[in-house]
Amino acid sequence: MVKHYTNFNIKKLHRGSIILIGNFDGLHLGHQKLFQLAQSYKKKYNLKIGVVNFDPMPKMFFNKNLKNFRLSNIDQKIKLLSSLKVDFVITKKFDKKFSKTKALNFISQILNKKLGSKFIFVSNNFRFGNKREGNVNLLKKYEKSFNYKVIKPEPLIKNKKTVSSSLIRNLLEKGFLKQANNLLSRNWTIQGVVRKGRQIGKKIGFPTCNIDIQDYVLAKPGVYAVKVLRKNSNEYLKGIANLGYRPTFNEKQLLLEVHLFNFSGNLYNKLLSVEFLEFIRKEKKFNNVNQLRAQIKKDLNIARKTK
Repeated sequence: MVKHYTNFNIKKLHRGSIILIGNFDGLHLGHQKLFQLAQSYKKKYNLKIGVVNFDPMPKMFFNKNLKNFRLSNIDQKIKLLSSLKVDFVITKKFDKKFSKTKALNFISQILNKKLGSKFIFVSNNFRFGNKREGNVNLLKKYEKSFNYKVIKPEPLIKNKKTVSSSLIRNLLEKGFLKQANNLLSRNWTIQGVVRKGRQIGKKIGFPTCNIDIQDYVLAKPGVYAVKVLRKNSNEYLKGIANLGYRPTFNEKQLLLEVHLFNFSGNLYNKLLSVEFLEFIRKEKKFNNVNQLRAQIKKDLNIARKTK
């Protein structure tokens, strides 16, 4: 498993590595291409690979109104980075004090003194330091002074569009789930703990697991075919999910409700990973519970046929 640090005080064996800096939200195809390139440097120069990312993401820190934004949480990100054969990850808490770090101090004290970086991989629009004063040009300016080399990989283009976390968020918000999953190269997944709700699903004959989506991006509200993985289990459970506000019951809170096929048991307080397979229909307000129940039966038939 990848070594995970929460500060820049890393072990001696990880100093002098290839360092990739960014949010890497979702670890999509563009990110994966970047890590493939880093692997070629690792092989050529016999160095380890480290990732520097921040929590919360700086954009969310500076915009407190930006609630539903993430494609993946920290735990998912660490697991995905491990699968990409990264040696270590630094998740630095992004707070007011750190946000005021001078750009030159970030280079000299952190990238050089703390990490001893040999290669630094960043996107062309990378900004850092107090008031975003640092950029790629500043990093390049100090290459010789601090004995590192800046690498700016070309972005990945698919269908004439740059593959990015922003593009994938946009696709999810519009209900284009399959396109988003293709760019992620896996099923988009929300991970969360099952909480006790109002038992509405149970009362109408379709018991559900209620999951708070926290700060995940809000995909298009509606009904989805899903498969679910329980913590410490390798067995997937198929099901159907409603993501939204339950307009038939005049709910105000955003909620992810998951109904599992052929399952009986208590999942309260259990951690579930819900993989979104197919968008079935948008959320709709029904005149009464009988109309809703009839529609759910139709949705279930579609979800059961989803692979």
